[in-house]
Formats: sequence, C-alpha cells, structure tokens
Amino acid sequence: MKRALIVSGGCIEEEFCRNYIENHRFDHKTAVDFGLQFFYKNNWKPDRIVGDLDSAVREAVRFFENDADIEWIRLVPEKDDTDTEAAIRRIIEEGYDKIHILGGTGNRIDHMLGNVGLLGLGLLSDTRIWLVDEHNRVQMIRQNIKITKKEQFGKYVSLLPVTPKVTGITLTGMKYPLENYTMERFLTIGISNEIVEDEAVICFKDGILLVMETKD
Repeated sequence: MKRALIVSGGCIEEEFCRNYIENHRFDHKTAVDFGLQFFYKNNWKPDRIVGDLDSAVREAVRFFENDADIEWIRLVPEKDDTDTEAAIRRIIEEGYDKIHILGGTGNRIDHMLGNVGLLGLGLLSDTRIWLVDEHNRVQMIRQNIKITKKEQFGKYVSLLPVTPKVTGITLTGMKYPLENYTMERFLTIGISNEIVEDEAVICFKDGILLVMETKD
C-alpha cells in the first residue's frame, strides 16, 4: 500500500498535525500553497510543492526553492480547479492507494465543501481519501466498510448521502441501528450515531455515502 499526505492551506492545528504525521507512515508528502508554511515551521521537507503560491509565505518559498530534491508544480492563480485538486489528481496518477489530507478545512466554507467533494475523485480511481482535522475524519464510500471502536476517530459517526438516495443501508454495532433503510438527501437521520460494540459495519446496496467520524 502506497500512502500519500497532502498538507493544504486551510486550518492547520500544529500539534495535532505533527502527531498525525508522526503516527502514520507516508511514502510521499505534498505541500499545497500555504501548507508549505507548516513544513517550514517544523523543519520537514515535502517531496512536492503544488500551487500558485499566492498565499504561501515568501520566507518558506525561498527556504525550499533551491532544494533540487523537491518537485515544484507552479500553477497560475486564475484556473478552473483548486491547488488541492491538482495535487490530488497528480498523486492518483502516480498510483497511490491512500491519500490523507490535512489543512483541507477552515474558515472558507467554499474551499471546505470543495475539498469534501474532491473525496469523490478517489471513487473514480479506487483510491481511499480522507479529509482530516483535529475534530473530524471524513471519507466518501460506495461499498461496505467496517470501523472498529479501537481505531475510530472521535465519538460520533455520521452518514450523509451524496447521491439522491442510498438504498439498503444496514448498520450493526451502532447505537442507532438500521436495516435495509433508504437514506435520502436533505435529511439528517444519519447524524451523530455512535459505535457501541467492538466493531461497527456500514452496509448498503447502492449509492454513495459521506462518512464522518467526529468529536467535540
């Protein structure tokens, strides 16, 4: 399994992000625009830097720009996709199996929702992508998954349909179980469930689900 990390330019909780990176093994690290500042402050070197660098700190850019081991992908500010999308697509092209995104949430709700939507790129290529911050771990799925209580992220597990309907949802090992249920968009029945057994299983027949593991 090849694992990649993207540090984007949103909200970055320094201690959480450092611990997250140290506790995971990543074969590749990409800094996206202002995310470069995180690497600079922690004296870590990314493998690739992607972006138009309109929000990157000049000092961080100067520090890394002469390092021949770093790949630079400089983008123009006016374009049809975000820097984070460009970074994800490049990593998927290189055949990575798993992508973890830090710094993908924050004050800009348009960028945050855009990054949630980008999780769907993984479904097109059988690449698992997680959007992670101090309080949330989010993924998009189109097949059954298991979440162990030992490895869950936070207290709550919430489900939202991405497609108009997700049919045949069966939840086991959870506080609020479901059996062969059809979940429709614009409803909140899937919010704030909890794992009550050693393992929770999310099964469904058709559709795409957003799975959010969250904590206060």
